[in-house]
Amino acid sequence: MGSFAPVLATVITIALILILALVVRNIAKRLITRIVNRAATGSSITGRFRRGGAATEGIDALLHERRKQRAETMGSVLKHIASIVIMGTAVLTVLDRLTIPIAPLLTSVGILGVAIGFGAQELVKDFIAGMFMLLEDQYGVGDVIDAGAAIGTVEAVTLRVTRLRDADGRVWYVRNGTITRIGNESQGWSRAYLDVPVAWTTDLTTVRAVLENVAEEIWADAEFRETLIVEQPDVFGVEQLSDSSLVFRITAKTLPAKQAQVARELRLRVKAALDSAGIPWAATA
Repeated sequence: MGSFAPVLATVITIALILILALVVRNIAKRLITRIVNRAATGSSITGRFRRGGAATEGIDALLHERRKQRAETMGSVLKHIASIVIMGTAVLTVLDRLTIPIAPLLTSVGILGVAIGFGAQELVKDFIAGMFMLLEDQYGVGDVIDAGAAIGTVEAVTLRVTRLRDADGRVWYVRNGTITRIGNESQGWSRAYLDVPVAWTTDLTTVRAVLENVAEEIWADAEFRETLIVEQPDVFGVEQLSDSSLVFRITAKTLPAKQAQVARELRLRVKAALDSAGIPWAATA
């Protein structure tokens, strides 16, 4: 019986090590899940613009889904890292208890890791870039971005690639490690602007009054105010001069990715207002 005591003690020790590792891994996963759930919720960015409305509710839903996706992706990565570290440490401890030399094993794993690292440099680069992109919230699903290689709407984001769909419907798969700069047209707010060329001889005061009236009317319109436009449009005055025309500029701050829709409405209203006032629309060079 005495000869079995060391073996029994070793078995019990190994079992305790594995049970402790599983418990610690379970606790780590629960903590990560709790952090992920907390990160997936947040205050509405559009809430300061409007307390309701289908448009802002849709934007809020998209932002919530974006936060949730980012948090879940990072949570998945953290869970895998925690599992590898905890279970790897447990396995090494068990091998040590079994008096199996782990130094050669660690050396072999290190050499293998270096070889894999050299062979998968681009893959590692993509993953690191993807992690920082998610952590810094550079863009998310639904954003319109200029990624250098392609411009379009983000349809999916992973740690390795970003999938875009451009205006022609073409789908682009861009490796995260190859993206050196991002232009995001959908973060926070956007700006619509319209240049209005009028004849050189047109009275400036009259044109400015007409454009300011258009700005006030669209801001007073319930279909646009705080559902598409978040601030009253501004008339900047004369933006450009040429030998045949004066160019006025009118701008409006809009909800993300709504600038094109607002700009189209501004064109219609400005054209109608200029026609009503008898002000000709000049040709630009």
